[in-house]
Amino acid sequence: MRINKKKFIYLISPNKIKNSFYTDLESVLKSKKVSFFQLRLKKENSKKKLFIGKKIKKICKKYKVKFLINDDVFLTKKLDADGCHLGQNDMKLVKARILIKKKIIGITCHNSIKLAKLANQDGADYLALGAFNSSKTKRIKFRANINLLKRVKKVINAPIVAIGGIDSKNYKKLLLNNATFLAISGYIWNNKKLKPLEAIKKLK
Repeated sequence: MRINKKKFIYLISPNKIKNSFYTDLESVLKSKKVSFFQLRLKKENSKKKLFIGKKIKKICKKYKVKFLINDDVFLTKKLDADGCHLGQNDMKLVKARILIKKKIIGITCHNSIKLAKLANQDGADYLALGAFNSSKTKRIKFRANINLLKRVKKVINAPIVAIGGIDSKNYKKLLLNNATFLAISGYIWNNKKLKPLEAIKKLK
């Protein structure tokens, strides 16, 4: 997987897609800071996800951003997305690899070096660690810290996506400690002070 250090943002969708979202997404992707966009809609049905996914896929392709689907390997295949992100309770990586072959598969490893090593052995394309900060997007069950990030980077070469409450005040510390990508959602989409484009411009 090619890594462009200037494109360090792994952008995750808001929980609900409004009509204005697609225009905002275009403006954010134009910033050339985003490597991945993950569609994460826990409360929508498959038909709605497919409809939304088709529209987002076109925008991602236009700006050369990898389009990933959260949790759903079958939707990944149906949309011919670039890949899929899997949690610890989702389909096993080995089975997912059979279904979507050489597409990108990322794995949530929480705050566990053991899980990170297992995912790496199974051939994950990237490992997600966190949460590094408290988050308004989802309830925090696992807390990670900079020390964990350093320890994982020592033993694993795979790209690391840092997750959890990342914003303009705390993002630099993670990059300075070699997080490959930063997963960001609430700071961009639910920011009460800044519009999405203004918010992403603060991440330099």
